[in-house]
Amino acid sequence: MSPCENAAEFLQSVFDGARLDLKVSATETSDSCILNMEGEDSGFLLNEGGEFLDAVQHLTSQIFGREMPEGKRFVCDVEDFRATREAELAAMAKHAAAQVRKTGSVFLFGPMTANERRVIHTVLAAEPDLHTESVGEGAARRLRVSPK
Repeated sequence: MSPCENAAEFLQSVFDGARLDLKVSATETSDSCILNMEGEDSGFLLNEGGEFLDAVQHLTSQIFGREMPEGKRFVCDVEDFRATREAELAAMAKHAAAQVRKTGSVFLFGPMTANERRVIHTVLAAEPDLHTESVGEGAARRLRVSPK
């Protein structure tokens, strides 16, 4: 079995053991293993801004990450929560880029998780006139977009 399938089986056994009504499905892409969870208890994973979902993803990466090919990562999602959030972050990145170009001033996002900052860095990486960097410490870490 692949690391992706192993991770899905592991999470399913954890959820079953905790008597949570969640079903795990695994989809492999060229750069990730997407573990999608659905069921009556899916809202539980999204409480507190998805902190439990982040914890499940971190745990999965810690346990099975070494088995993954170089450059491939685990993404845990609940009913397309992360996919929707990534689309929102991409739109926010484009808005920030337009503001920086229009005003010539720095745009500073509010505190974000490492995954959220990564999405914005990736979206704006191809923009030759903009520079992105993470600033701050811990939970207060933010992303700054500035002209080059």
